[in-house]
Amino acid sequence: MKYYAVFLPMLDVELSQTYRPEHLEYLEQRAKEGKILARGRFTDGWGGMVIYKAGSIAEVQQMVDEDPYIVHRARTYEIHEWEMLLTE
Repeated sequence: MKYYAVFLPMLDVELSQTYRPEHLEYLEQRAKEGKILARGRFTDGWGGMVIYKAGSIAEVQQMVDEDPYIVHRARTYEIHEWEMLLTE
């Protein structure tokens, strides 16, 4: 399993507010499937980030393309494979 950081910069504040409940519901479903490690918004209003767990970038691309924020063009995105290192 690989990790992918998906940055979701804001395109349209109004659309983001409108589709936020659907976006959060979508992420909750992916989390229940074990596809999300972490998620959250940036406090400066820039957008948010989701850390997906997947076997390939194509799998992540498909999930991101189904996110209501992307479907309704409230946000855009960038996907980067992430080599997570934990420290104590």
